[in-house]
Amino acid sequence: MKHPAWNPYLPLWEYVPDGEPHVFEGRVYVYGSHDRFDGDAYCLNDYVGWSAPVEDLSDWRYEGVLYRRRDDPRNADGSQKLFAPDVARGPDGRYYLYYALNQTSAVSVAVCDTPAGRYRYYGTVAYPDGTPLGARPGDEFQFDPGVLAEGEGAWLYTGFCPRQTPGRTGARVVRLGPDMRTVCSEPVTVVPGPLTAPGTPFEGHAFYEASSIRKVGQRYYFIYSSELSHELCYATADRPDGPFAYGGTLVSNGDLGLSPTPVAFTGNNHGSVEQINGRWYVFYHRATNGSSWCRQGCLEPITILPDGRIPQVEITTSGPNGGPLPARGEYPAAIACNLFLTDAAGGESRPPLPRITQQAPDTDADQGRDTSFLENLTDRAVAGYKYFSCHGVTRMAVKTRGLHQAGRLEVRLAPAAEPIGSIPVFPGEEWHWQEVSVSLPDGVHALYLRFDGQGAVSLAAIRFAADNAVQ
Repeated sequence: MKHPAWNPYLPLWEYVPDGEPHVFEGRVYVYGSHDRFDGDAYCLNDYVGWSAPVEDLSDWRYEGVLYRRRDDPRNADGSQKLFAPDVARGPDGRYYLYYALNQTSAVSVAVCDTPAGRYRYYGTVAYPDGTPLGARPGDEFQFDPGVLAEGEGAWLYTGFCPRQTPGRTGARVVRLGPDMRTVCSEPVTVVPGPLTAPGTPFEGHAFYEASSIRKVGQRYYFIYSSELSHELCYATADRPDGPFAYGGTLVSNGDLGLSPTPVAFTGNNHGSVEQINGRWYVFYHRATNGSSWCRQGCLEPITILPDGRIPQVEITTSGPNGGPLPARGEYPAAIACNLFLTDAAGGESRPPLPRITQQAPDTDADQGRDTSFLENLTDRAVAGYKYFSCHGVTRMAVKTRGLHQAGRLEVRLAPAAEPIGSIPVFPGEEWHWQEVSVSLPDGVHALYLRFDGQGAVSLAAIRFAADNAVQ
C-alpha cells in the first residue's frame, strides 16, 4: 500500500457518487455518476472508471472515460446528464452498462468487451414490439437502473418515487432476455413508494430511488434510498421478483438511526453491497462543499448475519482499511467522517457551515493535486475521525490557516468528553503547522478536533508522532 485505505476511497479530487461495486476477474470496479466540484447540479461530468485489486482497497486505478453523454444518439447535443448507472456481465461474456438520461423516461444500454473499456451505445430497453420500457400506458418513470445478470438474461429494477407524486407505486422489476435489452415479463412492483407503503413494514422507509440488487447465497437483497433520502435500506426475497420483506437501514450518511442528530451534512444517498476478498462492504456517498451536488464515494464493512439481517453500520474514516488507521504520520483533514456544530448538529440550520472543500478548480489540469481541506470551522465546530490505533503517541500537529480568528483546536476522544490536549491556532493567510505535546491513550480511539475561538479556521492536515510505536 502507498498509504492506508480511508474514506473517501478515491482521490480527494474525484467525485464519483451512486457507486455500484462489482468484482470482475480479481478486481473491484466501481460504476457511478460523476459530479463536478462546485457544480450547480448533479452528474455534470461523463462516466469514468475506477478499479482496485480485491486485496488492497487503497490501490485505486483510474480507468479513464468509459462513456460520454453525447454517445447516446438521443443526446447528441449533450444537453442531458448521465444519471446513476449499473453494469452486469451478460451471458455472452460482454459487459452491459445501463443508465437513464435525466429528462428521458427510458433505460439505455451500452456494451463493452471488458469491464472498464470504452462502452458503445447498444440500444434502449424495450418490449418485444419495440416500445421502450417507460413509454407504454401504465409504465412508470424509468430512473436509476439496477441490474442482476442471472441465467440467460437479467433482472432490471428501476423507479423514482418522490413523495406525493401521483401514479408512482414503487420500485419495479422486469426480466430481460438473452440480448440484455428485450423485456420478457410484465413490470412488477417489488418495494412500495411513499404513497403505497402506509400500513406495510416499509412505512417510514419507503422506496424513493437508487435501485440496486444483489444475490447472497439463495437470498436476493434489494438495496435502495428510502424516502428519508440520507439512508440506504434493504429488503430481502427468495425470488428476484419478490415478494420482498423490509430488512432495515444499512447506512445513513449522517449516522441517523445510530445518532439522534446528524454527525455530517446529510444530502442524499445511493450505493450497494459487494463481497470483496471474502468480506462484505456497503458503498455509499457523502456530500462535500456544503452542497448535495458534490458527492464522494465511501465504503464500510458490513456483517450479514445467519438469518440474513444486516445491522446498520456507522460512517467512518477507516472503513476501507478493514481496521483502524495507524496514528502515525500525516493524514489529510478532508477524510473527516464527522463534521458538525455542537449547537446545531449537522450544520444545516445555521451558517456559516463547516464543510469539506478544495482549493483547486475541477479541471483535468488539477487532477492529482491535493488541495482538499476543511473550512468554516467556527466556534464549537467539530471534525471527527473514526478510528485510529494509538500506541505511544506523544505529539500532534495541525496544518491551519484563517483570517480574523484566534483560538485553539481541542483534542477529544468523544464530542462531549473533556479535552486531552489543546493546539493553539493563529491567524494568517498561509498554511501553518503547529505542534504540541499530547498524550493519546494507547488503544483504538475516535478522534475529535473542536475549535474554540473567534472567527473561523481552515484545517488541511493532521500529523501524529509516536515514541516507541508498535503498530
